[in-house]
Amino acid sequence: MAFLAASLARVKPSPTIAVTTKAAELKAAGRDVIGLGAGEPDFDTPDNIKQAAIAAIQAGKTKYTAVDGTPELKKAIAAKFLRENGLKYETSQVTVGTGGKQVLYNALLATLDPGDEVVIPAPYWVSYPDMVLLCGGTPVPVICPAEQGFKLQPADLEAAITAKTKWLILNSPSNPTGAAYSFAEMKALTDVLLRHPHVHVLTDDMYEHLVYDDFKFVTPAQVEPKLYDRTLTLNGVSKAYCMTGWRIGYAAGRPDLIKAIAKVQSQSTSNPSSISQAAAVEALNGPQDFIPRNNVVFQQRRDLIVSMLNQSSGLTCPRPEGAFYVFPSCAGTLGKKTPDGKVIESDEDFVTYLLEAEGVAVVQGSAFGLAPFFRISYATATAALQDAGERIQRACAALR
Repeated sequence: MAFLAASLARVKPSPTIAVTTKAAELKAAGRDVIGLGAGEPDFDTPDNIKQAAIAAIQAGKTKYTAVDGTPELKKAIAAKFLRENGLKYETSQVTVGTGGKQVLYNALLATLDPGDEVVIPAPYWVSYPDMVLLCGGTPVPVICPAEQGFKLQPADLEAAITAKTKWLILNSPSNPTGAAYSFAEMKALTDVLLRHPHVHVLTDDMYEHLVYDDFKFVTPAQVEPKLYDRTLTLNGVSKAYCMTGWRIGYAAGRPDLIKAIAKVQSQSTSNPSSISQAAAVEALNGPQDFIPRNNVVFQQRRDLIVSMLNQSSGLTCPRPEGAFYVFPSCAGTLGKKTPDGKVIESDEDFVTYLLEAEGVAVVQGSAFGLAPFFRISYATATAALQDAGERIQRACAALR
């Protein structure tokens, strides 16, 4: 009898965490490394949010809460959905988890049976397919090439749907590409879903507020109200509010699904941190003016790194609509040799070369389901990003 579960053999550790860990190890060993692997804003959590957490501690709000969120936080989330997305939810339709990742996993665990399929546009966040596998389902990746803006096309969605399809996971703006769906693009996808009433939509709107160039964010249930009962609309405070370590994600959907998610959570982690929940209430209800200020900096960084990558020999990089990632192609470097004679045969070879030769840590595109690309997070200090761009240009110029 094997000690470890067979299901673990179907999944792999997070490649993005692996890259961040490797970069940290090299730094600890004295190497000069610029880490562009982690999807984490370098801005600090705003002071009013931190003060709300301190006040909660001082007020003794350090006990267990309701399993899936305090009434105050659920009320703030419902108000956010109505105010920003035009979606009306009762607090009984809201769930709060320890990060968006837990909410996603809970939803899949609560709904997937063996043989159920989940359509996942690729490139995708690295965790989606492995979550589906751990929950007993079958991930169905659909390639979304650069020529299509890394976006799922209606005909490709239609072709991927079968009688076994239970969910479509839709992430906009995207991790890893930053691609975001306009109203018209989203409507074309929701029109397909209307023809398949057995398919549900799990949105990942974590980067909702991180959009640039006057882009207007939309979410599926907002675009097509007929999908309201078939959509779990997921979001969180990690990215826009610079609260990655606070670990608060949330979602809203049909009451029976929300109850099922609460049942799963009650037998796993129980409630998220009471202090983090108090901070999240302030994040959602408090001043929002720092978000556009941060976005000005993010957009400048995006434009900087896109320009520098497109001036690098063998690389091409589109300019994304949102998030804080770019997803350049390294196809032009394949077949070339490094100064020590090693042939670059894959995107993994290329990112290894960048790390070893120039101390720049990025993540290979194959980890996100599409090669030969790599992901850069530009949520780092502008000076460091400039330095990284120069190092990448130098590394590319050295290939022969």
